[in-house]
Amino acid sequence: MNTRLLTAVLATLPLVACTAVGPDFNAPAAPAVATYKQQPLKSTVAADLPLGEAQQFQLAPSVSVAWWYAFHSDKLNTLVAQALASSPSLAAAEATLRQSQQVYAAQSGATRYPLVSAKLGAQKQKSNNSGIGLAGGERIYEIYNAGVNVTYNFDLFGGNRRALEGYAAQADYQRYQLQGAQLTLAANVVTTAMSQAQYDAQIKATMAIIAAQQQQLDIAQKRYQLGAIAQGDVLSLQTLLAQTQATLPALQNRLAQTRTLLATLIDKTPAEAQLPQFTLADFQLPTALPLVVPSALVRQRPDIQASEALFHAASAQYGVAVASAYPQINLSANLGSQALAASSLFGAGSIVWGLASQLVQPLFNGGLQAGIKGAEASFDAAAANYRVTVLQAFRNVADVLQVLDSDAQILQAQAQAYQSAQAALNLVQQQYKIGSATYLQLLTAQQQAQQTQIALVAAQTQRLTDTVAFYQAMGGGMNTPSTTIAAQQSGVEK
Repeated sequence: MNTRLLTAVLATLPLVACTAVGPDFNAPAAPAVATYKQQPLKSTVAADLPLGEAQQFQLAPSVSVAWWYAFHSDKLNTLVAQALASSPSLAAAEATLRQSQQVYAAQSGATRYPLVSAKLGAQKQKSNNSGIGLAGGERIYEIYNAGVNVTYNFDLFGGNRRALEGYAAQADYQRYQLQGAQLTLAANVVTTAMSQAQYDAQIKATMAIIAAQQQQLDIAQKRYQLGAIAQGDVLSLQTLLAQTQATLPALQNRLAQTRTLLATLIDKTPAEAQLPQFTLADFQLPTALPLVVPSALVRQRPDIQASEALFHAASAQYGVAVASAYPQINLSANLGSQALAASSLFGAGSIVWGLASQLVQPLFNGGLQAGIKGAEASFDAAAANYRVTVLQAFRNVADVLQVLDSDAQILQAQAQAYQSAQAALNLVQQQYKIGSATYLQLLTAQQQAQQTQIALVAAQTQRLTDTVAFYQAMGGGMNTPSTTIAAQQSGVEK
């Protein structure tokens, strides 16, 4: 009968805790807007050259997780995969996530279920009966005991469950931090590879300009020796050549830095990394860009989801503070056996049991209300910070859309300048063949064409890297639809 009593008590424990004071967290609604800009952008202008295609913005519910495949570079895909698999920064973020999940699991077990412990013991005692007027003298006997102890906090007002809800929200926060780190790492690898292609092309164009200017200077020096030009003309060409030569080491340094950065991103030292060489021809410009609808953006961007998780954690902590002002009921029960002989330890006459309960109600605590108000202020701050994060995200998307539009226009203008410079060079080459243009004029035309090519390369690369920024602004597909720990927790409690 006593065993049935204890079993019945344990079975009813989860049913008692059914109320949780404090605010029930609900995910904030997305901004009620249909577009990111007052004048929606549907497509960009096109330029007649590689990487000059028009880009179309197509409404989509999400972005592909492996968005970098849109650039159609096998070398790039391999490098990103290597970085995601071996980055120590991601390993640290993953370990932090596992830690948060285990903390939640530990707290969940301690909160949801009673604490049950077993005890088994034996002791030998000696008593001296002569001292109290009894016959028999000394007596030595053994006592055996075994039992099960159960303790449980009824958590009538949900303070423990609110704390558990906060742990769940912290675990979700770490998950979104990991997703954000993955997105940032992939974007860094892609943009660095594109920058390597840019600097390589600009170095080649600069070296061609230096060669042309050197030839111009050689001709000028000969003409000066013949008395055909003044020394000032030679000095001007020397100055121009030195200025152009001074730009080359900076480009070479940037190219070298892209290689060391790529090595670091894939967890290699610069000396051991086997890195591919990238050129602009290795990339294709994505022409169909998935524009996530504003109502879905808050579920796609890891930074917004992380801020929401912190908001959720602050809500749970507010509930913990409110629950601290309510009574706390603790129950303890034990069922055991005690006998003088091990053979009769679990006999019918050796069963002992106990049941105790305790109610604690705060009567006076000078800091209790201050703690509640402080938790409420933290909740308000988290709500405001979430709003700031959402506004910054929508601003980021609007800025990226504007930049992509401007990039297309700049590239179109640079393409026209490059084509004009090439046409002028072709004309001077024809004139030089028939003797109507001097060699100096030919070198000047070649130099102008190379300079426009340097600017064109910069415009092409900028368009590529800003397209990467677009995928980042869309959340990069890292936050795939799933049920978070905090969502599961809320569903169980309600």
